[in-house]
Amino acid sequence: MGRWEPGAGDRLREAALALYLEHGFDQTMVADIADRAGVTARTFFRYFADKREVLFDRAAEMAEKSLAALEAAPATMSTLEVVAAALDAAADLIGHDRELARQRHAVIMANADLRERELIKLAHMSAALADGLRQRGIDDTEASLAAEAGSAVYRVAFERWVDADADLDLRDAIRQSFDQLRALTASP
Repeated sequence: MGRWEPGAGDRLREAALALYLEHGFDQTMVADIADRAGVTARTFFRYFADKREVLFDRAAEMAEKSLAALEAAPATMSTLEVVAAALDAAADLIGHDRELARQRHAVIMANADLRERELIKLAHMSAALADGLRQRGIDDTEASLAAEAGSAVYRVAFERWVDADADLDLRDAIRQSFDQLRALTASP
């Protein structure tokens, strides 16, 4: 396959994930990924800054879609409902392929540096959500608390979704986790 053929980014993602699962993240080199994808290492770096970004390159798109949903949410929604709408948008982006999400998650959980990177990406998303809430006129403390709660709900729902044996939609897992959070906070 020629290196300039369409889909090089997707081929690189697929090759990287397969190699990470087969050999481990630390044992996989950029040259291995490029070779499996049928491109050069130089082409790899046109798409990704480093071999970690193959797993995290959609974070910016996820944040963008979440913020767009937050901005489009009706003014009558509660702060948590707005955060839930933002997380629904994220679920629309990543929730279509649970097996892919499971594989990516397995690679990340097997490597401390990748777990740290995942937490950093989630923290950036939480901060962006809090800023978006502030722009809607939500006070600073409420915006920060709602964004952090949303981040926790997302992490718990995502874990449930990737570990579920039954057919569970990521959006449903997020809604169920929000319902559980509301029940917890309503309890004396």
